[in-house]
Amino acid sequence: MTEGGFQKVGHSQRCLHGPRKVLLCGFGPGAQPKFKNLLQMLGMEDLPLVWAGDADGDEKVGALVNRDANSGEGCVSGLPRAVIMAGITEQELHQLMSGCRQAGMRQALWAALTPSSEQWPLRQLLKELSAERDALADNDPSR
Repeated sequence: MTEGGFQKVGHSQRCLHGPRKVLLCGFGPGAQPKFKNLLQMLGMEDLPLVWAGDADGDEKVGALVNRDANSGEGCVSGLPRAVIMAGITEQELHQLMSGCRQAGMRQALWAALTPSSEQWPLRQLLKELSAERDALADNDPSR
């Protein structure tokens, strides 16, 4: 992520990079149905989900996003909690983030798939996202 850094996402109908999917990390079997219920409440129940488990840390993000919908469902995931979006519109991204905040979902790392990030091993991407979140927190004057 150091190559591209942050890029502001608008509120348009422009689709993000990649196939229409959401890759979820750190959501165990108990949290997965809750996330699906949230999607239903948001009218986004048709959004394909891929659940990354403990064994997926060394897989490339692009390979994980290209798995079949509901792949990994029911698996344990001790990975950091993250939501990696691909192929959805900018508007849907904001709707999903807002819905998660309003539902009180446990804090997660958020990312949109990029041509660069799809080549990274998942564990490396999660580490970079965590470092970026920490850097932003360190620069927050309200802290």
